[in-house]
Amino acid sequence: MHARTALAAALLALAAATAGCGSDSSNDEPSKSDKPAASASPSVDEAAALQACVDAVADIPAGDNGEVPSEPVPDECADLDEGDYLDAYMDGIEQSNEQGRDDLQDAIDEASKASQP
Repeated sequence: MHARTALAAALLALAAATAGCGSDSSNDEPSKSDKPAASASPSVDEAAALQACVDAVADIPAGDNGEVPSEPVPDECADLDEGDYLDAYMDGIEQSNEQGRDDLQDAIDEASKASQP
């Protein structure tokens, strides 16, 4: 149980550390080097491939320092381009953090119930 709590705490710390790392670009105009998108939304296969990559990243255990390694790239992510992989990587970390928070809340709830007479 201590390992679970420590992992959840490490994941929360990682989430807090990466919360400000997002990048919003106010420039909506594509540059000349940008490739035009084939469609506005990904196909079902592309969405399934992205979700499989997100799930694979979410399953990567954090190291002793709390960081989730981005290398080696999981097999489920091998066919993605760099940008899509980085997006899936961040989404996978977020998914893992959410699961860690849920697990921590479950542990707190169980401890609270056990302490009730």
